[in-house]
Amino acid sequence: QVQLVESGGGQVETGGSLRLSCVISDTFFDSISMGWFRQTPGNGRRRLIATIYGGGDTEYVDSVKGRFTISRDNAKRTTYLQMNSLKTDDTGVYYCMRVVGDTPVYDSWGSGTQVTVLE
Repeated sequence: QVQLVESGGGQVETGGSLRLSCVISDTFFDSISMGWFRQTPGNGRRRLIATIYGGGDTEYVDSVKGRFTISRDNAKRTTYLQMNSLKTDDTGVYYCMRVVGDTPVYDSWGSGTQVTVLE
């Protein structure tokens, strides 16, 4: 079973920055697409906010475009999410996941990492 371990969350003030990391045990990491999902307070659904493809191309939802940057280190099987100019609306639990399009691939998710942005 593939394991996903997210880290790097925390509590910051509006305008601050955080860098999230996600380590995955998938041996085919180099060629897969990875996404960061966000689950906001009171909403059980995880929403895909950033994707990085095997070739390095990236996609973002409009609400994070220009503020968040997704990247990957294939040697470390790690995906990153650099989050700048954080807003209170960015508060939530962040998860990484292998994706095909916008569809999660694995049955199990990691524990996620909590991000709290204070006013």
